[in-house]
Amino acid sequence: MGAYSQLSAAQTFPERPLRLLVGQAAGTSPDVVARTVAAKWSELLGQPVVVDNRPGAAESIAADAVAKSAPDGYTVLFGSIASHGIGPAVNKKLPYDPARDFAPISLVGTVPNVLVAYPGLPAKGMREFIAHIKANPGRLNYGSTGVGTSTHLGMELLKAKAGIDIVHVPYKSGSAAFADVMAGQVAAGLFNLPSQLALIRSGKLRALGVSSLRRSSQLPDVPTIDESGVPGYEVVVWYAVFAPAGTVKPIHARLHSDLIRAIDSPQLRERMAQLGVDPMTSTPEQLAQYSRSEIEKWGKVVREAAVKLE
Repeated sequence: MGAYSQLSAAQTFPERPLRLLVGQAAGTSPDVVARTVAAKWSELLGQPVVVDNRPGAAESIAADAVAKSAPDGYTVLFGSIASHGIGPAVNKKLPYDPARDFAPISLVGTVPNVLVAYPGLPAKGMREFIAHIKANPGRLNYGSTGVGTSTHLGMELLKAKAGIDIVHVPYKSGSAAFADVMAGQVAAGLFNLPSQLALIRSGKLRALGVSSLRRSSQLPDVPTIDESGVPGYEVVVWYAVFAPAGTVKPIHARLHSDLIRAIDSPQLRERMAQLGVDPMTSTPEQLAQYSRSEIEKWGKVVREAAVKLE
């Protein structure tokens, strides 16, 4: 597209609704966050941003659809640690290249995980938990929401950093994993913090540590894993928006500027806090670098833990 055509396209963009593809089903946490962001983004763009759910294959279906879309700004991806972090680290046969096929726009926010344990486990905190596992190597289990998820690889990272031996038990759903931790069928699990709040507050699960480098405002009395004897430990679920590679610069710039304004708005920040999301923005270059660093980080975990997709 020539310089004049780019300028003309940018001046009239957007002339019709945009599609924001989400790689999770309607009603899931990523979908709710995407719809929250889309509503405010729509106001600023002056056109509806319509959420289009394309669940499945660890978000690669949605990501691939955007990668193959026209670079005109009308189809964008609500990406995440799954599509542009863990996914490319675990699956070398993805139908898209997370760097080459996308034009990063901005980070949207992060959500910490929380290590929870069966309340009957003789460990009141993180240090006691590590000591208990070390005293019983290979005899205790942890649950996850599936092979290659942040709930799985986050625990494998903890095993490596803390030098502990605890056996992985993958589940097909979060609810099944939570239930077995509550019942003591497995000792612990590292799960998305918002999904655990009610269970923690009711005493059905014991919170041992949060996976971010800062304590959560929703669980201020629960220390971070980093400050509890595992320095440098950090696992956060993150969300970001990507356009197809080749999106013309003036349109890309408009998408970026209005998305930043949306995320920085007091109304959206308040709503995201209610959802357990820490709002975060970035430049396109910062997002590209962050995605690269996440792929490298999780690739190392995958190799060292010999993780294989089932």
